[in-house]
Amino acid sequence: MFVKHGMNSGFSSLASSAVLRRQQFLIRSLKGYSVSDKIRMEAVKCLSGGASLEANAESVLRAITPSLDPTRHKGQAGKIAVIGGCREYTGAPYFAAISALKIGADLSHVFCTEGAATVIKSYSPELIVHPILEESYNISVVNDEGKRDISKKILSEFDKWMERFDCLVVGPGLGRDPFLLECVSKIMTRARQSNVPIVVDGDGLFLVTNSIELVSGYRLAVLTPNVNEYKRLVQKVLGCDVNDQNTHGELLSLSKQIGGVTILRKGKSDLISDGEKVQSVSIYGSPRRCGGQGDILSGSVAVFLSWARQCNSAAERESTISRTNPTVLGCIAGSALLRKAAALAFEHKKRSTLTTDIIEHLGQSLEAISPAS
Repeated sequence: MFVKHGMNSGFSSLASSAVLRRQQFLIRSLKGYSVSDKIRMEAVKCLSGGASLEANAESVLRAITPSLDPTRHKGQAGKIAVIGGCREYTGAPYFAAISALKIGADLSHVFCTEGAATVIKSYSPELIVHPILEESYNISVVNDEGKRDISKKILSEFDKWMERFDCLVVGPGLGRDPFLLECVSKIMTRARQSNVPIVVDGDGLFLVTNSIELVSGYRLAVLTPNVNEYKRLVQKVLGCDVNDQNTHGELLSLSKQIGGVTILRKGKSDLISDGEKVQSVSIYGSPRRCGGQGDILSGSVAVFLSWARQCNSAAERESTISRTNPTVLGCIAGSALLRKAAALAFEHKKRSTLTTDIIEHLGQSLEAISPAS
């Protein structure tokens, strides 16, 4: 259970029900605690994660967001690749890729099917689109040997770009075509061999749930399931139904069981665990739940994860942040920024708020927290 509104950082598992009751009483006394973003709540120690404290979302954002520096060259602020996009789904990969650029990544690529490429290119000339993926319907007359050759060609084409990327986002608009998923599995395996971080969302989670070995034990992987995707993960990995009475312990166990993969469970409060602790982000966002916000989140997490990994000097970060897993930092920052942008977009558009409106407020929201210097 978490406080509803006005939090600039989430809460870890509450130390006791008495603590929760005292906090709720305080919130009611303050009429919902709807206050300015300058006010923060200290995190409570997480029962399931030990003595680690919740990182403050604003502090994380300020610490890992790089300054705008004229001496830096193109690419140093991040190169992101989105693996997704088929003939049915073109919006999701666009949302993820353009969000990465809006936050501050220098380059954003989309690897998709030929049927999706022209559509995605028409959305924005800013994206670098690679129409290299294939679906079964397009190669139905090809024999097994021919399909193996096509698969090798796709992997070879992706290999030309692999070393350039700071992070992959796998899944937005990917679809569930068997041949396509098989090729993406090989891409994920190759990325893992090259130590490239992977953020898995959407249909990528369908793939991973059925082939958990793709990410098992890979600590540079992030899974971002919604309620239903999380339910399927729990059933597959833990062999049980979701236990709403032990939310934090269950998430911790799930992450541990997959070998320390970071999981961002999306919900009223976003819960994050790398198998060592559970953290949450409960900043109030928007009551408007338009589709596509998860795609913004995956693109955002990819950028912040990349920036967190670039922070090699402890002097550039707060001491608590310097000891935190960069995948966790990326999740905290991505979740917090999306919620802030969603709140700002809703303030202007109310019920008519769309995902594109939220994307347009990403830069403004980040600048309010971590001014360019």
